[in-house]
Amino acid sequence: MKRNKQERQARLQEKIEQMPFITDEELAKTFGVSIQTIRLDRMELSIPELRERIKFVATNQWNETVKALPLDEVIGEVIDLELDQKAISILDIREEHVFSRNRIARGHHLFAQANSLAVAVINDELALTAKSEIQFKRQVKQGERVVAKASVEGHDEKGRTIVNVVSSVESEPVFSGNFIMYRSNEHKGES
Repeated sequence: MKRNKQERQARLQEKIEQMPFITDEELAKTFGVSIQTIRLDRMELSIPELRERIKFVATNQWNETVKALPLDEVIGEVIDLELDQKAISILDIREEHVFSRNRIARGHHLFAQANSLAVAVINDELALTAKSEIQFKRQVKQGERVVAKASVEGHDEKGRTIVNVVSSVESEPVFSGNFIMYRSNEHKGES
């Protein structure tokens, strides 16, 4: 029995290192044990709870500031940001995000997470969405965690920045969008 616990804890530690934003519920399913067992294992291994892991990653790996909008206006929690390169945010789908009759997330929350991340990744005081092409890949349900990853892909023929955003639940794509972004420093003097 001790060996199984030791093996589970070793695998648990590896899993959290690979996926620092995995929930205790997801870990319990993965290892076929109760949530309480996962919490006890984390305590024994001195692995903080999810919220603390998110804060740690955000403060230790994200040293740049969002310029185009205040951080509290980004939908979801920004956990990684390299201006004009890439950004990641997470959004836990809660009761206020879903339709009451079926517990499916309202699409505008997924769009808002992706769009605000596309704005946040722009290294400019003013960034506005000029155009977007989006696709919903599957329904998202209450209790799921949406991880949105934005990457700056280049510029269009008018010099506007192209940002691609893919949102996933447990590595399964649920939303994708291409955002064409106006920037103030690219359009000075235009009417």
